[in-house]
Amino acid sequence: MTMDRRTVLKNLGVASGIGALAGCVGVQEQGETDSSGGDGNSGGDGGGNQSGSDGTESSGPAGTAKAWYALSDTELPTREQNIEKFNEQSQHTIEGADISDMRKKTTSAIPAGQGPKTFEWAHDLAGDYLDRGFIVDRSNSLNVSLDEFTGTAAEAAQFDGNVVGLPHTAETVALIYNTDIVDEAPETVADMQSVMDEFHDPANNQYGMGMPFADPYFLSAWAHAFGGYYFDFEKDEQLGVDKDETVRGVRFAVDNFVPYMPNDPAYEPQASAFAEGNAAFAINGPWYLNTLNEKGINYEVVKLPKPEGGEPRPYTGITLWYFSKGMEEDDAGTAAAQEFIEWYVTNEDIQRQAAEETGSIPVLKSVAESGDLSENVQGFSDSVAQGYPMPAHPKMNQVWDPVKAALTKGFNGKDVEQAMNAAAQEIRNNWE
Repeated sequence: MTMDRRTVLKNLGVASGIGALAGCVGVQEQGETDSSGGDGNSGGDGGGNQSGSDGTESSGPAGTAKAWYALSDTELPTREQNIEKFNEQSQHTIEGADISDMRKKTTSAIPAGQGPKTFEWAHDLAGDYLDRGFIVDRSNSLNVSLDEFTGTAAEAAQFDGNVVGLPHTAETVALIYNTDIVDEAPETVADMQSVMDEFHDPANNQYGMGMPFADPYFLSAWAHAFGGYYFDFEKDEQLGVDKDETVRGVRFAVDNFVPYMPNDPAYEPQASAFAEGNAAFAINGPWYLNTLNEKGINYEVVKLPKPEGGEPRPYTGITLWYFSKGMEEDDAGTAAAQEFIEWYVTNEDIQRQAAEETGSIPVLKSVAESGDLSENVQGFSDSVAQGYPMPAHPKMNQVWDPVKAALTKGFNGKDVEQAMNAAAQEIRNNWE
């Protein structure tokens, strides 16, 4: 079964650990051919001021800019249509390219001067990429106010006083249940278990739930549920992987979810179980809805249920169009990229379409606060309200892989405390 890639979260940049895990999602790579025939950042000829039919405003010479993104095969046609619409309205030209390994490509192409003017990814790359000079501050050149976006989204677009991109959607995981199997949304994990106990029958390919257990992002709600945390730069003790509260959360997930899951913790087998109609529940993100719609699954999305004595707190991600290195130059290519970004993130139709088709959570206030989001989008929005943004500090890069290994050990029956202690030691060694 081909699953949505989104590099697990299409754009959750979370360093090599999640990037590698995301590759397990299994979408066939889109063509990465860059049609620019060059670096794509040079301005073309032509000039003068020009306004597009949808409010785009161009000034100076026409420019061409590359824009990179990593999308599932179901999302790609819509992106291409939106770029085509922009190009028809503007004197500028955006040349889009779908990239199978965004982190690898950006870290190699941008320093070599062959990267895009802008690329789409989650906010958690900001600290690392700003430190390495891969993205730049455009706070003094914006024609869009951050006040147009929700507070969390506006905050995510900034790092250390720099505006490094503009936001357009929020993402997190939520509980998805099959309405042909489950009568009503569970409010607690205990409510879930009563259904899972009844439905779970692995001998007949029936499972209580599917959740990519080895992925620290997907498991974050439970690792954080009792006061634990993976990493928090604001705390005196930044690393929380081996704290008792974190270990308790992971152990809770091992004890209460693993017995009802397929025996492979990776993304594809877990996601496939629910997408094929063989699981009562799934914990997944909005990028997953396209697959469910294609499969004809009847489902609803709701916030994560409460564990006894705790509150689920999932990591959330804000998708940004980043200002890549090269946008510090006020040339025609930069003008093209900035006009495209500002048009894209303030386009209500684009945000509504993303919400309707993929369950993505709008961050443009005029849409997010309109009160007319669909039930499924509202379910993800409620889950966002439960959680908090992923850390964007570069030190977080060293956290993902060791935690992934520890979660895999826990899933396979190893002692959770020992596994998390070993992960914490590895992280501290890497930091040193």
